[in-house]
Order: sequence, then C-alpha cells, then structure tokens
Amino acid sequence: IRIRVPGELFLFISKLIGVFNDLMHSLKYFFTTSSEVTNFPEFVAIGMVDDIQIDYYDSNTKRYLLKQDWMKKVTDDDADYLEEETEKSVGSQQTSKVNLNILKRRFNQTGGLFMIQFILKKDCL
Repeated sequence: IRIRVPGELFLFISKLIGVFNDLMHSLKYFFTTSSEVTNFPEFVAIGMVDDIQIDYYDSNTKRYLLKQDWMKKVTDDDADYLEEETEKSVGSQQTSKVNLNILKRRFNQTGGLFMIQFILKKDCL
C-alpha cells in the first residue's frame, strides 16, 4: 500500500519532528557496584540529564546529593525529597550488593576485585 502525502503536509510533519527532537532530553542513571576496590565506594549511583550530572549517591556517605541548582529549585517544595531518594538509593545499594554476591557464587569466585555497572537510559520530552 502506498500513501501519498502532499508536500505541505510532509514539510509540516518534518518540522514538527524537528521541534520534538529539539525538546528531547536524555536521562541516564549509572549504578556501579564493586567489591575489594581500593579507595572506591562499594556502590555509586549517578544521574545525568543530557550528559550533565544531576545527582549522586555513594555507599560511603549514604547521602543522596543534588548536583545542579535547577534540581534544588524544582525540589524545594518537597521537603522529604532528599530523604526519600536517599532511602531508594540505600535499597538499590542493598539489592546491587546481593546481585554481586550471586554473580560471584555463580562464577565460583570468593575473593578479588569485582565490579558491575547497570546503565538505565530514557529519552523523554
């Protein structure tokens, strides 16, 4: 089946797609779990928007931190935001540690340096 699109409609659709592409943002989260890595936390979570770091959590500080002023502004009206995100991060840390230990057992490894990293990516408006 062929569909013919008038030239003006094609141009309109092309411009509309271009506008949406300009509005698109990339959200990425990096979760890194490690064992026996000197001077590196067992768990680190970093959030990025358009390749700019927006937040940070690690197992040493056990605190969720905002890294951009605009993030601080948009969360000002939610007094519990940092505490809730810290709790989520602690949960992710615990889950990641269990997963790392499962992998070590499956590969019959009891010691040594191990590191796993998960990357979550979402393109959004």
